[in-house]
Amino acid sequence: MDSDENSDDQVFISEDDVVEVIELGENIDISGEEVAHDLDDIDLGAEDTEDGEHGAVGGATAPLHDDADLIFSKHTDSVFTVDIDPKTNCLAVSGGQDDHALVWSTTTGDVLFECSGHKDSVAHVGFSHDGKYVATGDLSGVIRVWETETHAEVWTYECSDIEWLEWHPESHILVVGTVDGNFWMWRIPSGDCRTYQGHGSTITSGRIMPDGKRAVVGYDDGVVKVWELKSCKVLQKFADKHSHSSSVVSLDCHHDNNLVITGSVDVTANVLNTFTGKVLSTYNCCSKSHREGEEDSVEAVGFSHVQNFAATGTLAGELRIWDLSSETTRHMCKHAGGVVKLKWDATSPLVYTCSLDGNVALWDCRNGERVSQWCGHTDSVLDFSISRDGNTLVSVSEDKTARVFSLHVPDR
Repeated sequence: MDSDENSDDQVFISEDDVVEVIELGENIDISGEEVAHDLDDIDLGAEDTEDGEHGAVGGATAPLHDDADLIFSKHTDSVFTVDIDPKTNCLAVSGGQDDHALVWSTTTGDVLFECSGHKDSVAHVGFSHDGKYVATGDLSGVIRVWETETHAEVWTYECSDIEWLEWHPESHILVVGTVDGNFWMWRIPSGDCRTYQGHGSTITSGRIMPDGKRAVVGYDDGVVKVWELKSCKVLQKFADKHSHSSSVVSLDCHHDNNLVITGSVDVTANVLNTFTGKVLSTYNCCSKSHREGEEDSVEAVGFSHVQNFAATGTLAGELRIWDLSSETTRHMCKHAGGVVKLKWDATSPLVYTCSLDGNVALWDCRNGERVSQWCGHTDSVLDFSISRDGNTLVSVSEDKTARVFSLHVPDR
């Protein structure tokens, strides 16, 4: 597909026109011992040449102080999403309700370029694994990819509304899940494509697994599927009594390339074995103070990189640390607002959260204590990203700003 032409004939590739996504040697399995990372392995066609407490759930009050090193205020409406360039550690891309996506410096706040052409809220952004490309997707289904260094748009596509956008961890492969229940994989910038057909339910979440050869996808009807990317086959399907009773809105993959944890609107989290197809644990994440009719769901989940723990975060404002061995709650950490994202530190038993109370916080899973907090936003924090070198955190908010914080993490 020529990325410079936008006709429907070029954009929508038929099943007969596509080739296999991933070419693997016959003796290679999906045990996680080898990662599909080389472009030769993913064949999509010919290669192209404590202070600052905030108010109640539903909105933050003015912070007592601002910890930000830099405030980025070039958006004119709520900022939904952010990612930091893994190559430089000092570029960010942010997208928001103003229909704009901007690439900017986290040290100066200067805008390098605008990812123009969107006509709806930009809810998905991300840099490729090497920072060469940046992808932006809006709520109308328009996806655009830009070359970071030249600022040139290299590829665009229009599909149904986007629910999930992610780059392959080792290749210039972009994966997108949509409301029609399908997910797509493209080689960038050639646009060679593969489509993975759903079962009629909207895709609500998804991740490429650490081996780079499989993807785990959650659906609105509570079903979870594990797909093999090479064959486009479903390897495992968690449905019926093994599924959630409502939409799967969050998931994470364990670094062992086996376990997956899923979070749902039914306020439970499931730990799944992707090889055996068994549900190993189901965690009840419902707050004891929850009242009937109040909105709640498990909006964030994640596995620790250094301990046998998992974490869940809910709209009721509860971060729970779970012991995977005993299947019990180790600690419960209360927020003044709903938890919308969590991320474990790469080298320590610490977990970051952002919440609707306007804060980003850091918690120690060994004792359940909050060890750091970054204040400054005057409204709900909707997303955050941490640089690959671990020195910088960028958060975005309904207050129309992104804020850059220097990380001084204890016991790392």
